[in-house]
Amino acid sequence: MGWVNTVIDAARRLGVGDTVLLETAGLPAQALAWERWPIDFITRLWHAAERCTHDPGFGLKVGTGVRPASIDAVSFAMQSAATLREAITLVQKYQRLISDGGRFQMLPGSRGTWIVYHPRQGRLAFSPHQIEAVLSAVVSLTDWIAGSAVRPVRVQFSQARLGPVRGYREVFGCPVDFEQAFSGLLVSHEVLDKPLPQADPALAQVHEQYNAGRLAALEKGAVSAEDLRQWLVARVGPTLPRRAEAAGALGISERTLARRLETQGYTFNSLLDEVRQELALAAVRESRQSLADIALSLGFAEPSTFYRAFHRWTGMPPARWRKLEAV
Repeated sequence: MGWVNTVIDAARRLGVGDTVLLETAGLPAQALAWERWPIDFITRLWHAAERCTHDPGFGLKVGTGVRPASIDAVSFAMQSAATLREAITLVQKYQRLISDGGRFQMLPGSRGTWIVYHPRQGRLAFSPHQIEAVLSAVVSLTDWIAGSAVRPVRVQFSQARLGPVRGYREVFGCPVDFEQAFSGLLVSHEVLDKPLPQADPALAQVHEQYNAGRLAALEKGAVSAEDLRQWLVARVGPTLPRRAEAAGALGISERTLARRLETQGYTFNSLLDEVRQELALAAVRESRQSLADIALSLGFAEPSTFYRAFHRWTGMPPARWRKLEAV
């Protein structure tokens, strides 16, 4: 949620309120109280911010606004690391504690090491602003960790340029290329291997143990309704996922899954219904698909079944709801 809040804060500074942003994204207000968001929810937030701000430099602004709190306790582990290279290795190791939306790779070469970002999108295509924000955030965080400005040798994006070249030069302080094979930053070996001013081996070990425990809990059974929600968002389709399949994917038994959902006020079917509702509203509002095709894509055997479910969710037929949303 630190990363989500950074996006919301950047939109707020540009005059877009939280309520407007969430409504544009088709997200419930209570989502701000969740511990984690599904990847597609975050992508919808980015696309909404893009539409509401009309700012071609929005992604860069989000990245420059990233602070240690944006990446939780991983940032303190990075600060205690011996070198910047070691700090980035910690990000690779504990990426899931920050976000499920991508991973970093380091590729050493003669001029330096490329820090490459590999996005992991869900059903929805990432906004290009998301990629720009990540690389901009790398610069912001390395500046903070090193205690001084860290300038890459070169930066490149796999996507086309969004805003003026001047904006990229101001953020990265080096040449920036677009429509390349990958998105990443080239950083000199000297910068990456220079001792960090606040390196502390004893403290680094404490942070390592803490983050390792949190990662183990996340991956081995601290299953929440939001974990299941994220899994469902990625898998709802013409054939609906089953509870046994979900339990297996989350590494627990069906009985354990049911018990953990019950303590959070859910059942598997109620959560599946919520996810289908969210996907249905987004599809009816944002796509030009026929209602029959949307019904099929969400696992409804007949359009009539979809229409009844939609009326239960919104109080009106999908065709009328789509017409009202278009006004």
